[in-house]
Amino acid sequence: MGQVEPLRPKVKGKRQIRWRDSNGWGAEPDMKKDNLRKWMWLFLVALGAIQLYAVRELLAAFAIFVLGFGAIAVCVGLVYFLHKAWEAGVSWAVESRHPVFLAVRRSVALVEDLARRPIRRPGSEPAA
Repeated sequence: MGQVEPLRPKVKGKRQIRWRDSNGWGAEPDMKKDNLRKWMWLFLVALGAIQLYAVRELLAAFAIFVLGFGAIAVCVGLVYFLHKAWEAGVSWAVESRHPVFLAVRRSVALVEDLARRPIRRPGSEPAA
């Protein structure tokens, strides 16, 4: 088969294109096929764009979840750190021999002793 080249006869009005192959005059190429090919490419481009949009949306949602769970993790870590700091501070205060802490310990012991005593004297009348 040879090369197909267009012949353009002189026609007044509408311009017509006739095609000639190596055997002489042939049929015009199927323009419908080219139109379908154009729509196929348009559909593939649209499908690719939709896929890129969906991926972008999924990445945005992932980023939001990462930020949210990161904030929760920071809060949990902060509470854990504060708990450990409080524990270390209390253990230091218990072992301390500073006069203020000694006075506080004596006061707490006195309040505990008062809490253990009965409110009424033994042998008093029961409340009615």
